Amino acid sequence: MTEPTLRGATVAFLVANEGVEQVELTEPWQAVERAGGTPRLIAPGEGTVQGFNARERADTFAVDLTVGAADVAGFDCLVLPGGVVNGDKLRTDQNAVDLVTAFFAHGKPVASICHAPWILVEAGVLTGRRMTSWPSLATDLRNAGAEWVDEELVVDTQGPNTLITSRHPGDLGVFCAAVVEHTGAARS
Repeated sequence: MTEPTLRGATVAFLVANEGVEQVELTEPWQAVERAGGTPRLIAPGEGTVQGFNARERADTFAVDLTVGAADVAGFDCLVLPGGVVNGDKLRTDQNAVDLVTAFFAHGKPVASICHAPWILVEAGVLTGRRMTSWPSLATDLRNAGAEWVDEELVVDTQGPNTLITSRHPGDLGVFCAAVVEHTGAARS
């Protein structure tokens, strides 16, 4: 079996300017790069994004594009890394919610891990979707119309797009592989 290739693919990583769980940003980012794709960091504000390792500050990352300047047409997939603060801040940013909604409207793959699905609740895109997340979001996701399950990876292809979800950093291996596989499949 050949490795999936993302040569020519551009993958959007949407995060708040502070609060992203660093490993949930860096591991999928590196998986996209290893597969030949181009990751781009999108945030509400210019400058940098502050990563966290749980509650401890970690590295900073340069923002490539603000949410207001991002156009879904320029991307093949959207990745939503987790982090409690990250997920909470993004769901209150209307431009970020609108960008997520546009990815669903255009039928492009969306991948979300840990606390990131909070923005999917705000976008109103979960009715009838099967998914997972950090366990404390289960009630929110069910109330938004999703079927929540406790599994390391859920790939739902029943909606207008592929929705890839995982629970936490321990699931990153399968999450990253699914991001690469389904982004590649959507391009072919």
